[in-house]
Amino acid sequence: MTELNGALIGCGFFAVNQMHAWQDVAGASIVAICDRDPERLKMVGDQFGIDRRYSDAAQMFADGGFDFVDIATTVQSHRALVEMAAAHNVPAICQKPFAKTLDDAKAMVKVCADAGLPLMVHENFRWQTPIQAVKKVLESGAIGQPFWGRFSFRSGYDVFSGQPYLAEGERFIIEDLGIHTLDIARYILGDVAALSARTKRVNPKIKGEDVATILLDHENGATSVVDVSYASKLSTEPFPETLIELDGTEGSIRLVQGYKLEVTSKNGTEVSDVSPTLLSWASRPWHNIQESVYAIQQHWAERLAAGGETSTSGADNLKTFALVEAAYDSATSGQTVDVKAMLR
Repeated sequence: MTELNGALIGCGFFAVNQMHAWQDVAGASIVAICDRDPERLKMVGDQFGIDRRYSDAAQMFADGGFDFVDIATTVQSHRALVEMAAAHNVPAICQKPFAKTLDDAKAMVKVCADAGLPLMVHENFRWQTPIQAVKKVLESGAIGQPFWGRFSFRSGYDVFSGQPYLAEGERFIIEDLGIHTLDIARYILGDVAALSARTKRVNPKIKGEDVATILLDHENGATSVVDVSYASKLSTEPFPETLIELDGTEGSIRLVQGYKLEVTSKNGTEVSDVSPTLLSWASRPWHNIQESVYAIQQHWAERLAAGGETSTSGADNLKTFALVEAAYDSATSGQTVDVKAMLR
């Protein structure tokens, strides 16, 4: 594989995971970094041995010398940076949430499509080892045609200590976590025609919602529930595991806490361990997410080199983004929302 040079914009909390992963990716490496905070820029630059450091993205693009850009900033800057990348003919990976609004997201997809440039959203949860294992079993036909599912992420983990800005937004759990869980639901059971959502704020110290329950009507006739919470006090903390239940015409799949996969079919029930690999730079319990960061970045490098579309392309992610917007609309109105209408 040809070695691709990349640039990273944003050296915050999660970008460190991306930098570690880039060191493991075959066929790609980061040669330049950019952040407006000089301390973060120095910390990441020194830690990963990156000499080219910028406080201004426009200057970095002007200097060039890289084949793609990884945008790991917060959502407010995403559209401007994606448009800047397109103007300089540079393929881009964009952190989630993809954009501030669905209209912004559509504009970002269009500007890259018009320029003939790949655009991928860093929607990594579907790349987790246990999620991939569920998908593989489903595709094998072991449980027949799925007709019902549940995708659950319930936790009492303090996510605000590492990312305090999460407590300040008017939107929280659907935009930050639910987006991943909704994407998993789409990945496993297909696109969604309509949804209904309810939200609640339990933690009085935050501005947004920290609990959401979403009912999805999938285009293939299946029904699923996406439920997410950062207000659930449990005997064993499951963070950061997504638990999955699927019922099919010939059997069922259960991804239960502790990365155990239970598959019931006409042959009985088989239980397997689908634990993620603990990478050399990873730490528990984050290793599940950290491994998926490596997996999606390896996927990007391979597709960019081969010229193929990525699993979480900008165009594909519009369908996940529409679910987020529809969920907020439904929670506000109390009505079922037509998701397909939002994408027209």
